[in-house]
Amino acid sequence: MRRWTLSMVGALALAMSIVSILSPAWAQSATTAPHTPQAGWTPPKTPWGDPDIQGNLTNIYEVNVSMERPKEFAGRAWNSFSRQELAGIRKRQQEEAAKRRLEAPGVQGGTPEIWLEAFDHTKGSVLWFVTDPVEGRIPPLTPQAQARQQARAATAKILGEVGSIDLRAGRAESIEDRSLYDRCISRGLPGSMMPAPYGNSYQIVQTPGYVAIRYEMVHETRIVPLDNRPHLMAKHSLWMGDARGRFEGNTLVVETTNFREELTPRGANPRTLKLTERFTRVAPDKIHWSMTYDDPDTWTRPWTQTVPLTIDDSQGGIIEYACHEANYSMWNTMTGRRYEEHQAGAARRPSSN
Repeated sequence: MRRWTLSMVGALALAMSIVSILSPAWAQSATTAPHTPQAGWTPPKTPWGDPDIQGNLTNIYEVNVSMERPKEFAGRAWNSFSRQELAGIRKRQQEEAAKRRLEAPGVQGGTPEIWLEAFDHTKGSVLWFVTDPVEGRIPPLTPQAQARQQARAATAKILGEVGSIDLRAGRAESIEDRSLYDRCISRGLPGSMMPAPYGNSYQIVQTPGYVAIRYEMVHETRIVPLDNRPHLMAKHSLWMGDARGRFEGNTLVVETTNFREELTPRGANPRTLKLTERFTRVAPDKIHWSMTYDDPDTWTRPWTQTVPLTIDDSQGGIIEYACHEANYSMWNTMTGRRYEEHQAGAARRPSSN
């Protein structure tokens, strides 16, 4: 009996070793925390002793990943998929997306593939982003947040009916009616580091006392001080919020407050929202970036999303994002609106006949 038990233990140990080799560190077990470093790997340090999380980063392979857990994966944990299973699912999702595009109304067969189909989605790391709550769903809105949401919808409807402003109503009377992203001002947080159809390059640079995070789109840089200075007074609001950082073990923790209402994510209250980011290098080429939304005026409990970032110098680093210089969509939108006004005015003028 003893010999059989030892044999079984040895077989189990061998199987676990094989899994650890074939599966990525972030997808080995349902019980592994999102920020657990790869077994047997020691995270590097900077010359002055801080955890080294510097590098050129991308999350291009996480494009088209759901924010919340899809129903087909009910009961599964965020990081419970083996590398082989994950690659198979991502390949199927990529093929299904391409098929839907080709079968869309008005699309002719044989159209060239689009950018999102041009790279290997099997390199993706996850199938959804919400890691807390464990069921992978964003918590319900509070009654006051629901009221704000209803008020915004009512305002959008009224403005749309009178032909006035509001992007959600599909109108654009002036440039200022368009979103801050359309106007090349900012994508805010967390938008600036969420996977998008293009522009998924980032860079983290460290110096003693500061961390800088650069975003390819819309070419912004956040400077995060590490000296325990207090946040700005509440009356001061910033496009990307007011960030303060510290290291907890191997993790950079960044707390951000003081948001502008125009860029507060997911309809949160800019006066009560606190976003807490965690950057942990979990493997030589992998950083886990998470963000916890804490706003008691908006959600019934805090919740967290986690997005893996890949260190990849072949991305070429940050290149110029000449947004204003190439913002033809804004010119075309406003030119089209002025043309509509001209045509409407001409139709109202009495005929000369």
